[in-house]
Amino acid sequence: MAELLLELLSEEIPARMQRGAEEALARLLAKALEGAGLEHEAIETFSTPRRLVARVTGLPKAQPDVREERRGPRADAPAQAIEGFLKSAGVARADCELREEKKGLFLYAVIEKKGRATAEVLAGLLEKLIREFPWPKSMLWRDDGLRWVRPLRSILCIFDRKIVDGKLRPVRLLRGDVLENIEAWEEDARQSPKPIEFGNVTYGHRFMAPEAIPVRDYVDYVAKLQTARVILSASERQLRIRIGAEKLAKSSKLKLLDDAKLLEEVAGLVEWPVPLLGEFDKAYLDLPPEVLISEMRQHQKYFALADSKGKLANKFIVVANIEAKDKGKAIAAGNGRVLAARLSDARFFWDKDRKTSLEDNLTALDGIIFHEKLGSVGDKARRIEKLAGELAAYIPGCDKKHAMRAAKLAKCDLVTGMVGEFPDLQGVMGGYYASAEGAPVDIALAIREHYAPQGPADACPAAPVSIAVALADKIDTLVGFFAIDEKPTGSKDPFALRRAALGVIRLITENGLRIGLQKDAKFSDDLLAFFADRLKVQQREAGVRHDLIDAVFSLGGEDDLVRLLARVVALQEFLATDDGENLLAGYKRAVNIVRIEEKKDKTSFAGDVDEKILEEKAEKALYKKLTAARKRADAAIAKEDFAAAMTAIAALRAPIDKFFDDVTVNADDKKLRANRLRLLAQIRASLDAVADFSKIQGGDK
Repeated sequence: MAELLLELLSEEIPARMQRGAEEALARLLAKALEGAGLEHEAIETFSTPRRLVARVTGLPKAQPDVREERRGPRADAPAQAIEGFLKSAGVARADCELREEKKGLFLYAVIEKKGRATAEVLAGLLEKLIREFPWPKSMLWRDDGLRWVRPLRSILCIFDRKIVDGKLRPVRLLRGDVLENIEAWEEDARQSPKPIEFGNVTYGHRFMAPEAIPVRDYVDYVAKLQTARVILSASERQLRIRIGAEKLAKSSKLKLLDDAKLLEEVAGLVEWPVPLLGEFDKAYLDLPPEVLISEMRQHQKYFALADSKGKLANKFIVVANIEAKDKGKAIAAGNGRVLAARLSDARFFWDKDRKTSLEDNLTALDGIIFHEKLGSVGDKARRIEKLAGELAAYIPGCDKKHAMRAAKLAKCDLVTGMVGEFPDLQGVMGGYYASAEGAPVDIALAIREHYAPQGPADACPAAPVSIAVALADKIDTLVGFFAIDEKPTGSKDPFALRRAALGVIRLITENGLRIGLQKDAKFSDDLLAFFADRLKVQQREAGVRHDLIDAVFSLGGEDDLVRLLARVVALQEFLATDDGENLLAGYKRAVNIVRIEEKKDKTSFAGDVDEKILEEKAEKALYKKLTAARKRADAAIAKEDFAAAMTAIAALRAPIDKFFDDVTVNADDKKLRANRLRLLAQIRASLDAVADFSKIQGGDK
């Protein structure tokens, strides 16, 4: 078994594309090797700002030999048929075997194909993979049609410690019309850039070790890159950044603010990370901390620091890609000056924006299109103002006037200078500006929080006015886009409606709000179905079975998410018991019998049971228990005591089992048969009052 090492060295790969490129390379390599009959043990992929690397272990040195038997026509078949078979199989008649079968003597071609050397196979396989690599965005950087994310400089390709004899030929030289115009092809060959030939040479850090480095295998490659100031593993670079940053923070008695996303991005910008401590003027600390953090994170890629009380410090961590002779003092100072200039701009916007009130910005919202069919952002603001007032009635402790006021002003910071510079601070800045104007705390907080929650990890608003405005904003978006038939399709969701729906679900369920999605929020049937799908996704992560949500939604008329989930939880707990599992099996048996007989008789057996003609002890007992259980379950459901409802129907397990053991449903007496089928139909109706048990998986005993 042998090892393959592939390195694709290029100009800087955007950090946001590196992880996806690693995953794509691993996936495509596995598929290509499998297609070539080359089994392997493992594939590892790596990326740095300048290189995409793969290591494949456990590869055979040659493809396995292939032996194929192909059955042909009878030996006495017409010559034309035999010739056609021989031509397709690529053999002579003398090489065929004759085999006696029931229908005569048949020709068999035995085709043996010797496996090619793996190195030969890899040459073409890798060239195809590189040329077809699926970058999200790529550039045409040579005049021969070759595309890559950035200009591709070299290809290191070593198999079994030897260079693979391959090359990345210019695209023009690979076109299909070569044989039709050989002169044109030869002219192309003269004018095209030279092919990039596979080799055994890599290059170290662009500035600290730019020399060519010959390597033998993966272990040699990693060791020499490390010496040449390149850390191949992204996770190792992240660890180096975090440890170095925490050490610097501790030296100043500060704490590094966690930012996993920024850490991953910065690790994709440097091959040899060197964390440095920078500083800016304390005067800028009077700006909102979110402004400072956003400036450092979004524009400068700096890590923010805080003191022991969590207050933002006037220091930061910048990660250099070089070991400077002065230990990075000039780099840190230079970055501090850049940050100061940016913060000076932020201060200008902060001061300017506060010279006018938020409400003064309302008119400007009418000039921003929300959607051509849904009007302007100003139109949306007026809609959510009204809706927030209506929703306030369903939110305990919510001040209707405050909810409407907060909703009216919620979008006003979109036209401020600060949000124009820092779009990620929309809502946040509105909250600050409202506070600066003397707005009540709950109004300012609602403006700040009205976009939340935007994901499963986001904190969910809990203050009454905040809930009202956040709900109104998301519900308006969902109802509006569904009304104009702009629904998510497949993986496409340009208006983030799935995220909005999950936000509504969290706002309602985590705050225990009793809002009917159709009755109170005016959801259409298709929007309610969309919510059912989103609820399944959300609850699946919490360990709730999707079929149970279907079972409760299928009852119809259930649009109260709090009540629905309470019913689902009770149902899941019930079905986890022996009584629940066996009752489900009995239900399905009863339903199957009724369904078959209804189809056969072309009639329905729904209806009252005639107690007078019940004969067997087991059917009388079942009828009595069924009537009592239905009554207790209905009473419990009316009180929303779903656990008690499940306990009530659990009492049916034993009588249903006894009924099937002792009673013949399809009796000779037609009246008796119909009455017993109505009794089984009553089982269906009784359980379906709790949930649609036909939607529940399992019970096939």
